[in-house]
Amino acid sequence: MIQRRRLAGGLLAAALVVGLDQATKAWMIGLLLDPPRALVVTGFFDLVPVWNKGVSFGMLSGHDGWGAWLLGGVALAVAAGLAVWLARAERGLLAGGLGLVIGGALGNVIDRGRFGAVFDFLDFHVAGWHWPAFNLADSAITVGVGLLLLDGLLAGRGAQPARS
Repeated sequence: MIQRRRLAGGLLAAALVVGLDQATKAWMIGLLLDPPRALVVTGFFDLVPVWNKGVSFGMLSGHDGWGAWLLGGVALAVAAGLAVWLARAERGLLAGGLGLVIGGALGNVIDRGRFGAVFDFLDFHVAGWHWPAFNLADSAITVGVGLLLLDGLLAGRGAQPARS
């Protein structure tokens, strides 16, 4: 029963991430691409339209059209593997982190299937330093990985040392 609740919670987190990610991308595509423009929000944050054909931070972006399908396929395979892990998750923090990563991966896969690239629009910068533009799916993946690391650290504290 508790295992099912963790699975349901992780799947709900994934579904919420996909829904919110696609909704914010649709909103920003309409706002930033008609006409194409960047919007200054604060002295350290802008909304900018960026089509990312690669992976994180634009790496591997120099490929032809086949790359979007390859990267999308890899992301789907990773999400499927994480879903198997989610079904076996024994802790809520682990299930939540997996759900966020799965949802973020699927949100970006949808973009690759629809557009051949991922739409990024959040641009933070400080003192001339710019982080690569990103989106809500990327944020969910980052937070999810952080939760996985935290879960591993906390779960490790309860582990007993091996006896010889």
